[in-house]
Amino acid sequence: MRTLLGLALIASHSLLHTDAAPTDAGQAACSSLVSLLGSELVQSQSGPDFQSSVDDPLNLINNALIPACVVYPTNTTHVSAAMSAIYKAKSRYAVLAGGHSAMKGWNNVAGGVLIDFRDMRQATYDAQKDTITLQPGIRWVEAVTALAPQGVAPIGGRAAHVGTGFLLGGGISFLSPARGWGADNYRELDVVLVNGTVVTVNANNQYKDLFKALKGGGNRFGIVTRYEVDAFHSGTQDDKRWVGGVIQYPESSVEAVIKATARYTREVKDPNATIFSTLVSSVSDSGNITTVMPVYVFYQGKELPKSIFGELQSIPYTSSSISAMSYADIVANTFPTQDDHGSTYIYGSSALSGKDEKAFLNVYKTNLRFTKDNMKQLNNTSITLTPIPDSQIQFGRQRGGNAIDAPLTGGYAVVQMAQTLRAGQVEVPKSILDGKKKLLDQNKPSPGLPLFLNECDANQNIFASYGQYDFLKKTYKKYDPERFNVRFTDGPKGL
Repeated sequence: MRTLLGLALIASHSLLHTDAAPTDAGQAACSSLVSLLGSELVQSQSGPDFQSSVDDPLNLINNALIPACVVYPTNTTHVSAAMSAIYKAKSRYAVLAGGHSAMKGWNNVAGGVLIDFRDMRQATYDAQKDTITLQPGIRWVEAVTALAPQGVAPIGGRAAHVGTGFLLGGGISFLSPARGWGADNYRELDVVLVNGTVVTVNANNQYKDLFKALKGGGNRFGIVTRYEVDAFHSGTQDDKRWVGGVIQYPESSVEAVIKATARYTREVKDPNATIFSTLVSSVSDSGNITTVMPVYVFYQGKELPKSIFGELQSIPYTSSSISAMSYADIVANTFPTQDDHGSTYIYGSSALSGKDEKAFLNVYKTNLRFTKDNMKQLNNTSITLTPIPDSQIQFGRQRGGNAIDAPLTGGYAVVQMAQTLRAGQVEVPKSILDGKKKLLDQNKPSPGLPLFLNECDANQNIFASYGQYDFLKKTYKKYDPERFNVRFTDGPKGL
């Protein structure tokens, strides 16, 4: 199974063929899969689990997409069969793992085949190899909770309900300052290519280029059905090796906190420390805007060092929940529940040098103007500032590198600018799209810095910002010469 037998089939087809009509192709793929896998694993709209899959993605705009059928694989062979049928029928398709992506069509599809990983969500630890194996449907809180009794954890997401798509976009963890991007901790992956071929990739075999491309390449390089990753020895639920929590600031403290976040970004070098600062502006029914700023601070140690966190602790705040914590506590309690379903979310991202404090403040000021200009259509807007220290980048380089290949700058911050529309509003109004484009134009990345795929807008040219963009294009052409993935599923542009 884990060979490249059959890859040549991709190149053997003419590049000049005409794409089939989406609905007809989807129905053809679904009919083939029902015959092959049965009606329990392949369900149409009348199936008992079909609607729950449609409703599972977080973003309302994706709940409005109705696939021709949903495939519920329980192993890699099922995924291979699904992709073989999709490839043969030239059907559109999408993959649903955690369902947290805000981008339209990235975790659901209209008239095509949806592959839902709800029945592949196990996490196991191999003490001899000191690695963790994750199935693609697992959420991070499930993985951490399952493995905590053994004292280990994967380098995973900061929100409990986020899934393994986190890794494909690179992934920022609470552990990233010391352990790199989440994807830097890959040991080995099983990957289903566009024509259904299954390959096992690692840093040392013939697929080492594909292995590297999957560290930040999103969904463009195949479907990962097995992640074997390094284990982090986190301790059990009872091992309170960390201290941290949330400091909540009022609007009057926002500018001071943003400046402190910029200084943290350029000055803090301790890989045991991690923070991210979030600013949320909520719009009431009466048109009032209320802004609060929670800052999440954590340190692997017995107390928060004043040399690192003293400035943040000196700024007037409204509440603080700092306490001793286990790593399992951090993952389970930081974002314990999924964001509300029933709303359309819009993402967008930038990246700012820690040396450019004015740029940090500009994000706040321009986002507040955007919120005021569009308040009738918005429930809230938010900004999240996540420092990326040089230690995070250096760890990845020591592990063979990744597609992102961020430069060493002395520290920069990933900046997410997100919006939530009013409940029940599915499509994004043109005024919001135009305003969002202007907002992103007003907050362009500092020169040379890469965008973070997991927090971007679909229209941003994410891959072109990567240090390994030329490598990505070359690798994509090698494994998908017909550009089937780009033509038949939504995802990052630029390949």
